Amino acid sequence: MSRITTIFMSGLLAVLLLLTSACLPLVNSPGKLVIQPKIERGFFVAGDGTRLPVRSWLPEVARIRAVIVGLHGFNDYSNSFTSPGKYLSRHGIAVYAYDQRGFGGAPGRGLWSGSDAYAGDLGCFVKEVRKRHPAVPVYVLGESMGGAVAIVAVTGDKPPDVDGVILVAPAVWGRETMPWYQRWLLALTSHTVPWMELTGKGLHIIPSDNIEMCRALGRDPLVIKATRVDAVYGLTNLMDEALSKAGKLKLPALVQYGKKDQVIPREPTLLMLGKMSKATRKAFYAEGYHMLLRDLQAEKPLADIVAWVTDHDNPLPNGRDNFF
Repeated sequence: MSRITTIFMSGLLAVLLLLTSACLPLVNSPGKLVIQPKIERGFFVAGDGTRLPVRSWLPEVARIRAVIVGLHGFNDYSNSFTSPGKYLSRHGIAVYAYDQRGFGGAPGRGLWSGSDAYAGDLGCFVKEVRKRHPAVPVYVLGESMGGAVAIVAVTGDKPPDVDGVILVAPAVWGRETMPWYQRWLLALTSHTVPWMELTGKGLHIIPSDNIEMCRALGRDPLVIKATRVDAVYGLTNLMDEALSKAGKLKLPALVQYGKKDQVIPREPTLLMLGKMSKATRKAFYAEGYHMLLRDLQAEKPLADIVAWVTDHDNPLPNGRDNFF
């Protein structure tokens, strides 16, 4: 290699290093702890003072059978549990859900806060829910990204005090199951143009057969339509962690997945299940899409949730326990 070529390559490398160091993916981390977390007047106030909107659906009965804490999916928010919450509350199950940092009406809209932040918020929120409903079983229901958060939280050093987890189409599409070009492109863009926004238009992905619900999401201003590249990078890191920790999940668990899911591929889902305890209940739905709990046949997976919460060992009325 000539001296001129060496100088050129060294200079190019220096420029690339400068670009990548100057454009690192942004992580909107929580601030210092300043208060005790609490739920008040429609908000969950986290330890750093961040106010996260809360929704709840409570049974109109004297005795609540169980409590479910719902974690919404990527770019969605707590409103996603409105229909499931109403159904479950009619069966004696209370449902609470909050907007996770950067989503819905929470501060830092569109910015990623990191796995530790999302897992930490869940632990504090569950603690507050426990105070409201002592001696009642509490479960975490994570949908898509929420499922990944649930896995990371319950397998962490300070797991939330829950009796089990329900993972609905959990986001476990880690890098080990991605094509090399997707990994390369994500690494490049997240470290050069992390602020660039992606819309997903042209991908022709159908998240649900409930077309009216999907149209309503398109009109909802709180649903994020354009996603920062560094948020996708953060989500991928979360999915990596969730997939790697799936084998450490020892709590009772119910995993639900639809055959027609076009968002989370079956390969990482089956890889996750292969790592989990044999006691994990599996429920596969032939007509199910990614948004199982809002599909036209949502009552089937919801009925299975009620059955599983009532008795972990009883057969599920709808979901099959083997893949198609």
